[in-house]
Amino acid sequence: MASAAEQLAANMNFAAFSKADELKKRIWFTLGALLVYRLGTYIPLPGIDPAALQQVFQAQQGGIFDVLDLFAGGAVGRMAIFALTIMPYISASIIIQLMTSVSSHLGDLKKEGEQGRKTINQYTRYGTVVLATLQGYAIASGLSSAEGVVTNPGLYFTISAVITLVGGTVFLMWLGEQITARGVGNGISLIIFAGIVAELPSAIVSTLELGRQGALSAILIVGLIIMVIGLIAFIVFMERAQRRLIVQYPKRQVGQKMYGGDSSHLPLKLNTAGVIPPIFASSLLLLPITIANFSAGQGPEWLGTVTALLGHGQPLYMAFYAAGIIFFCFFYTAIVFNPEETAENLRKYGGFIPGYRPGKRTAEYIDHVLTRLTVLGAAYLAFVCLLPELLISQYNIPFYLGGTSLLIVVSVTMDTVAQIQSHLLAHQYEGLVKKSKLRGKKSR
Repeated sequence: MASAAEQLAANMNFAAFSKADELKKRIWFTLGALLVYRLGTYIPLPGIDPAALQQVFQAQQGGIFDVLDLFAGGAVGRMAIFALTIMPYISASIIIQLMTSVSSHLGDLKKEGEQGRKTINQYTRYGTVVLATLQGYAIASGLSSAEGVVTNPGLYFTISAVITLVGGTVFLMWLGEQITARGVGNGISLIIFAGIVAELPSAIVSTLELGRQGALSAILIVGLIIMVIGLIAFIVFMERAQRRLIVQYPKRQVGQKMYGGDSSHLPLKLNTAGVIPPIFASSLLLLPITIANFSAGQGPEWLGTVTALLGHGQPLYMAFYAAGIIFFCFFYTAIVFNPEETAENLRKYGGFIPGYRPGKRTAEYIDHVLTRLTVLGAAYLAFVCLLPELLISQYNIPFYLGGTSLLIVVSVTMDTVAQIQSHLLAHQYEGLVKKSKLRGKKSR
């Protein structure tokens, strides 16, 4: 049964949106910040020959640069000042999350509430600068070694390129935090979302051009559109799916009054790991291809064999890709969700799951349910991510129809819409409170 908030959200209309001035300001700020980001993806690094860079980038197709360019909205192919995008920040966040389960210091900070969260965020920013510096140096060295790409290679170019790339990443990190605080939605996610969506028009045009040339039949293109709509609906359903464990709170007597006796629920998402498993699995599998492309056929013979077997659409690639997704689903879920800690928190507040003794038995039951959910979530992610591989290998579709990109787009859209609804709810509640105060004054 829908809650009161869900029923109120269902009754929202355009009139309610037009009256929410604060929400409109937030939306305009978000759009303006994303426009600044998109402009930055067209400003190239100084000292780069665009024509030579394009030739080198085309030679690296099929490697890890394709994945980075997808998230960067084409900034990697143009080697813009935002070529690193926000990926160093995401990598640093994941590393800090992993470290919280290993380091007692970070684990204690996580339990300190808001102050601990601020300290962890500061560590994440420092980690972002370190990772961006390392990646920027690797890019600058790679560009300098490529023939004709850098007009004047040397120490000056390396230093200027590293400073520019690190500055671009730090600026995007700051811009994402500003969007989160003053705009609508999660700023970091929206920056990645904008990069992916910006490449969709060119992908759609390429598909229609293949249809015009006869490479793709009209029936296949129509079937592709229907499949995209169905896949989006399927992702929305699976991302919203959750298992709710009933939590009961006992009654207690304070003086002559009885308190408690309420029941709540503990929501367990079907896909707890989110889009992290596909990103990790695809990055690991694309490393051999990238190394082989850089070696330009001068590496060992076994590297060429491995690269051929791990090509897109190959059975071995799909098997390893699915295995990597499943592994990282279980691994990341174990990192971000601790059944023993959850059971202990329930016990502290007097809550219990009916039929299970508080403490160890509750933790075992939560772990059992979470494991079964993770199996379904891993199968769902593997299906969504392997579908574009099949389409590319069988029908030569020129872009990724599903996988990580579509998961990110759908998830960020759902999160942003939910935040817009929450702002509209707050606006409607404020209106109701003002009306009630006015009626109270008139009755006097």
